[in-house]
Amino acid sequence: MKISTAARNAMVDAFTALVTTTSHLYIRTGAAPTNTSDGDSGTLLATLTMNATAFGASSSGVATAGSITSETNAPNSGTMGHYRIKNNADAAVVCQGDVGLSGADINFDSVTVVAGGTVALTSLTVTGRTRAVT
Repeated sequence: MKISTAARNAMVDAFTALVTTTSHLYIRTGAAPTNTSDGDSGTLLATLTMNATAFGASSSGVATAGSITSETNAPNSGTMGHYRIKNNADAAVVCQGDVGLSGADINFDSVTVVAGGTVALTSLTVTGRTRAVT
């Protein structure tokens, strides 16, 4: 299936609309829970705050996040394993995925967090695919 740019933009915009004002991106150790409705797992390493306008409108099926406030006092030390983005309205999980150095859903230049340290994310995009993945 090929998906038009207009359809990709609509899908991405519908998704990013769920990330409400000042939603949070949580970085935790270990693998993500099986389902987004499952409780949190792993040790919390960082809480990053999404901008009041979390994402701009999509273009060519891609939406870019606004500024993301860094965690400047990490609560625990550990190795990043997964993330969850929860909306601010009801703390519902909008999405979750893996964290790594490359090839992950979200990539960092280091996945090691030291308690009291800073965790920063300089950019984040959401992309609608042009073909269905089988």
